[in-house]
Amino acid sequence: MAAPPARARADYDHLIKLLLIGDSGVGKSCLLLRFSDGSFTTSFITTIGIDFKIKTVELDGKRIKLQIWDTAGQERFRTITTAYYRGAMGILLVYDVTDESSFNNIRNWIRNIEQHASDNVNKILVGNKADMDESKRAVPTSKGQALADEYGIKFFETSAKTNMNVQEAFFSIARDIKQRIAESDSKAEPQTIKINQPDQTAGGIQSAQKSACCGS
Repeated sequence: MAAPPARARADYDHLIKLLLIGDSGVGKSCLLLRFSDGSFTTSFITTIGIDFKIKTVELDGKRIKLQIWDTAGQERFRTITTAYYRGAMGILLVYDVTDESSFNNIRNWIRNIEQHASDNVNKILVGNKADMDESKRAVPTSKGQALADEYGIKFFETSAKTNMNVQEAFFSIARDIKQRIAESDSKAEPQTIKINQPDQTAGGIQSAQKSACCGS
């Protein structure tokens, strides 16, 4: 199959695939909706299997196309969810600050990542619903930070309702991935044989296009 013309991917510099994981009801879909569409709904609609949205953002002078996958948190969809881990470049682990069990389950989700995702996948921890009254809070900020520190990952408390730290969380992980890609490219450069570059480029375009097709 012939490679698509260069102009087919001229609208972005990097394609980054992100995954939202965590227990059901922690607000993964609300975070995605707030970030991608700038909207919020109080209606709770369970994600069936997998949903995704595309958002192109400007980051440090580069156009980044984010393909963000929202996974179902229920046990019965777990096998579907794990199939998407392998291609993920970044994973947002989400819990609800008013629900301690969703926080405790983060360790289980991290074990799933270790089993199914790439070794170099970027991760951040997100404590959602931080706008809730302090009397309803079950997980202190310090506890979330301590868990993130334990795994050596960044930590954000967010609110999809008030838009607190939503952009910051997504932009942070996207920036870290972009930096990792740049470092990986620069390390690989001296070993690259020029005659193979067109094939690698074509393969990269095809795989990026394939990823987009799968979600359409």
